[in-house]
Amino acid sequence: MPHIAAAGHSLEYEWIDGGEPTLVFLHEGLGSIRQWRDFPLRVAQATGRRALVYNRYGYGASDALAEKRVGMRFMHDEALHALPGLLGGLGVANPILVGHSDGASIALIYAGAGHPARALALMAPHVFVEDVCIRSIEKAKREFEATDLPQRLAKYHRDARRTFYLWNDAWLDPAFRDWNIEEYLPGIRCPLLAIQGEDDEYGTMAQLDAIGAKAGGPCRLLKLPACGHSPHRDQPQAVLEALTEFVNEHRG
Repeated sequence: MPHIAAAGHSLEYEWIDGGEPTLVFLHEGLGSIRQWRDFPLRVAQATGRRALVYNRYGYGASDALAEKRVGMRFMHDEALHALPGLLGGLGVANPILVGHSDGASIALIYAGAGHPARALALMAPHVFVEDVCIRSIEKAKREFEATDLPQRLAKYHRDARRTFYLWNDAWLDPAFRDWNIEEYLPGIRCPLLAIQGEDDEYGTMAQLDAIGAKAGGPCRLLKLPACGHSPHRDQPQAVLEALTEFVNEHRG
């Protein structure tokens, strides 16, 4: 896949052909281009839109993390520096951002800081830290150290161990308990769709309710039963239908 320099790092990306506006997919905390599977393609085909899928710094075949660890503003760094650099370098203006988990939080910071976005479609976004999230991340650490999770992640990431601890160390840092991005919500003026599963092991509906109460523009919330932290995998048809309707409403 091709690479582009953004915020001092080489980032891997992939295009899916279609019309404007461009859908930009922002993966979860342990995700990558390939871990989206065929979801970006299905959304692009259903909406007729072009799609950009990329690996953040430290993920996939993008540059491996050089630092010992990232700071608690790692999502801010992505939203305020790397993402604008990537979009500018590839000539993408006023995109529709489709984010999952950490990727959804990055989209909120990006739009809330005033960067141009036509709309945001978010799955399992985080706007503050909850105990349930920390417990699940602690469980993930135990699984990484006691199961074949490192080998499974190595199929997708240049340095799976660095990728895992980039995410895990940041979230489990005691200082990260104070992480909160609600201040960005009033600055989001574009339409927003936020989706979360009722069985999400990384967050409660307090996340969606905060977004609905504080977002500065039109906001639609979709709460899905029988659905965990990955709505596009747990309820693929419901999510595809909701995204297709939302994108078609706001494609300009």
